[in-house]
Amino acid sequence: YSKYKQGIYRPTNNKFKGVSNPTYRSSWELKFFRWCDHNPNVVEWSSESVVVPYTSPLDGRAHRYFVDNVVKIKEGDKVSKYLIEIKPKKQTVKPTSHGNKKKSTILYESMEYVRNVAKWEAAKKWCASRGYKFQILTEDHLF
Repeated sequence: YSKYKQGIYRPTNNKFKGVSNPTYRSSWELKFFRWCDHNPNVVEWSSESVVVPYTSPLDGRAHRYFVDNVVKIKEGDKVSKYLIEIKPKKQTVKPTSHGNKKKSTILYESMEYVRNVAKWEAAKKWCASRGYKFQILTEDHLF
C-alpha cells in the first residue's frame, strides 16, 4: 500500500503515444494525464517515453533519467514540444534546515535536490539540442 494515489490511466482520446496505458504515481500526475487527454490543444502526449542520460554528482556515474511526460501542444499556428517533470515545489528548491528537522532528513533532501538538479540540467541540454522546452510543474501550476 502506498500513501500516494497510483494506478493505470486509460486515455479516452487517441492522443496518447505509448506502448501501454500510462502509470501515474501521484494524484498530480493523474490530474496532468487527464489535462493532456482532454485539452484540445494537446496534439500528442506520452509518459516516461524519453530517457535522458546524466551524470550524478553524488557518485560521478552515468544514470538514466526517465522524464515524466512528453507533450506536443498547439500554440497558435505552431506546435511546441515539451518535456514535463511533475514535482512538489519543496523538491525544486534547495532544502533548508529549519525547525526540528532531523539531520538524516536534511541530508536525504539535499542529496535528492543535487541529483534532481543534475537531471534537470541534462534535460535542458537534451531539449536545447532537439527543439524542445523543459518545464517543471508544481502544485502552483496544477491547482
